[in-house]
Formats: sequence, C-alpha cells, structure tokens
Amino acid sequence: MAGLVLKDVSKRFDGTRVLREISLELEAGELLVLLGPSGCGKSTLLRIIAGLEEGDSGEVHIDGKRVDRLRPRDRNVAMVFQNYSLYPHMTVAKNLAFPLKAAKVQKAEIDERVQGVADMLDLGNRLKDRPGQLSGGQRQRVALGRAIIREPSIFLLDEPLSNLDADLRVRMRQEIVSIQRKLNKTMVHVTHDQTEALSMADRIALLNEGHIEQLGTPKDLYNRPASLFVAKFIGLPKINVIEAEIDGDRLIPFGTLVMDYIKEAAGGEKCTVGLRPESISIAGDGDYHGTVESCEYLGDHYEVAVKYQDHLLTAISVSASPEPGKEIRFSIDKSAMQYFDSVTGRNLSLED
Repeated sequence: MAGLVLKDVSKRFDGTRVLREISLELEAGELLVLLGPSGCGKSTLLRIIAGLEEGDSGEVHIDGKRVDRLRPRDRNVAMVFQNYSLYPHMTVAKNLAFPLKAAKVQKAEIDERVQGVADMLDLGNRLKDRPGQLSGGQRQRVALGRAIIREPSIFLLDEPLSNLDADLRVRMRQEIVSIQRKLNKTMVHVTHDQTEALSMADRIALLNEGHIEQLGTPKDLYNRPASLFVAKFIGLPKINVIEAEIDGDRLIPFGTLVMDYIKEAAGGEKCTVGLRPESISIAGDGDYHGTVESCEYLGDHYEVAVKYQDHLLTAISVSASPEPGKEIRFSIDKSAMQYFDSVTGRNLSLED
C-alpha cells in the first residue's frame, strides 16, 4: 500500500504560485526528503500534507485514504518542528503523555507507552526533568517521542535539526533514520541541507520554484541529475560547470569525442558540461596541464583550484598538495562527463 500519494497539489499566496501541480507516491515505510533552497515550497507542501495549509487544488492520500478534506487532527499525522514546541513547565514524562491525555487514553496505558518511548529514545532517566534541564539533542528527542507516542500513519519533520550544532546534527540524523526503520512508518523530512538529504533519504524530491526538479534515490540525483540545477545543487565540492563548444565530433576545450546522440540532442554548436571534482585526477602523466590557483587542506583530501585555459576547475587530491602558481598536469574521467542543454539545462546525457 502507498503510504502517501499527492496528486497535482498547487498553492498560491497573494497571487504568487508557490507550488505547481506536485504529484508523487511513497510506499508505506519509505523515508522521503524534501530538499531545496529557501522559498522553493517544501515547508508549504509539508503543511498541506498535515492540513495546516489548504492547497488550492489537488489531492492528498495517506494510507489509501483521501485526507485533504479532513481536519489536521483527523489525518493521523505527527509533525515535528525545528523549535521543538515543548511545554517548558511540564516534565519530560508529561510532555510525552500530553497527546495521549488529550485523546483520553487510560492512565495505565499512558504510563506504559511513555516508558516504552522514553526507553527507545534513551530518555528513561530524564522523565522527571523539564525541557530547560535538557541538551538540544535531548529536547529534540522528546519532540520526536511526542510524535512517536501517538502511533501516527505518517511522520512529518520540518527542518528538525537546523538548530543543532554540527556534531549533534550527525548523531540525530542517524537516530531519526534508526527510529524510522524500527517503526517502519512513512516519513517526510524537510531540509535545505544536502548532506542531511543524501545520508537519510530512501528518495529525495528536489524542489525548485514550486515544482519537483527530480525525484529519485540519492545516487540518482548525484550520478544522473535530470538538469543542471540538480547537478549544481547536489554535491560538495560543487560540480565543475564548463560552457563548451562542439566542433565537428570534438568538445572544446577538452578535445574529447562527442557522441552523435549528444550532438543531436544539443541541436547546435554549444552545450554545458558538468564534471565532478573527483573525476579530475592530478597526475604527472595527465593529458591536460594547468596552473594551481589555490589548494585547501580538508583532512582526508585537498581541494585544488586549477586554471585551465579560461576555465577554473576544482579537483580533489588525496595525497599531493600542489602549491599555488605551480604548473601541473591532470586527467579527466571522460565517462563521468555530463552534458546539459545550454538553454533549458536538461541533461542530454540521459537521452540515450
């Protein structure tokens, strides 16, 4: 059974179109990350699923039931926000119990479920504490626990890790994935952080100006981006983008062979080439030569900026640390080159 189905969901605010006919389907138990820059519509879409915003058109189905005409409390969803939304005067136990008390669950069952969720989240020894006595990660776990204890059909997380420091974000995203796997519940997680998306998602929906630019696995978006927007948004360091010319069957500036289907799809003498930094290798016997502009040490590798003709390329080196101003040689993995239409940005490499 599908855990979530969206059909042509659209939304405008003050005449500005925020969402444009969003359609997707999630299997029950799947973790989807809604990724995109600020203002792309991802939080609005999450709020429409929850019922906190009303779409102008389209349908929302959860576990096979249409819910877009239902009130939020009747949709059986649980939402977790970035600001925790805990009651500061209540203990952890009372914060966890609050949704069950509101639903008039019997006290014995409440106590049992509070203890179970607290143990799952490693909060069993903090039940008598108030939120002000907890760390940021512990407060976020309480917020997750309050969602879990309701036993919802779907979890909706709106940038829940954005207020945490870097180390805690890493640990919390691992915990969220672990909890989601244990519960086997559908989850939609909103973030603008691509590392968070790549490490957590079964699939990613990358939004751009209110529409889904690409929906796929993290590997799909990284290795087979549907457009130049996707290629530039996903990946650190950023993909190298080169405005290239097609001269006969050769690509300028690299002189590599251009396949006929690429030339036909490009429909002209120009295209945009994308090349990941890890596909450029600094080697003494490399086919190309350039000048080192800068070299940054990042622990397990160096990021090297290389001036090649009129282009500035980023390469990754795991051993060599070339000095700025030094002439070097390098090679490129031609099979890793992505070709994009210079006007529309669509990936011509996927047209074969």
